[in-house]
Amino acid sequence: GDFLGGLAARRTTVLAVLFWSQLVGLLGLVAWVLASAAERPGASHLLLAAGAGVAGVVGLGCLYRGMAVGAMGIVAPISAISPVVPVVADVVRGRSPAPVQWLGILVALAGVMLVSREPSGRRGAAAAGVGLALAAALGFGLFLVGLGEAAQEGAEGAAAAARIGSVAAISVALAATGTGPRVRAGLVPLVVAVGVFDTGANALIAIASTRG
Repeated sequence: GDFLGGLAARRTTVLAVLFWSQLVGLLGLVAWVLASAAERPGASHLLLAAGAGVAGVVGLGCLYRGMAVGAMGIVAPISAISPVVPVVADVVRGRSPAPVQWLGILVALAGVMLVSREPSGRRGAAAAGVGLALAAALGFGLFLVGLGEAAQEGAEGAAAAARIGSVAAISVALAATGTGPRVRAGLVPLVVAVGVFDTGANALIAIASTRG
């Protein structure tokens, strides 16, 4: 989903990709909620999920823009360090990773430092898109924490509430910038695929967070 989103963002505006892909995902999640007999989260958890959705879509916007201006092979792995945020949340709650897991985290962070170096070899220079990738990682991390907490009272409702929050945030951004969400007909299948894969991933994360 992220890879296809990066491709689409090179051919049209980031906000247009986000709006339609998130809207496609919302329709799928609403159908999931209606077909499910699971309990609905309480108001506080729904608000938490909506906030997570806002953080997540900001992260997606940064990722797509980073992929549009930089190398995907640099931007994508840096954004993938987002689990550092849930790790910090777990540590605050008294659930610290095992020593070998801390070692893996340090190796991942070292890899990010190496991959973010400017390919031209200029000392101290960061490659294009690195700042956006780091912002994406933070947004994704906050999304994981918020969605994981909200999903404890119902994964389906939490995922749908998160998507409602993201669609609302994109709508506000479109109105504020005066940007239209128009997408060329030839890009519609690609944008729909972004929505399907991204939404599927979010639903799986919501379910997984209730089991581990």
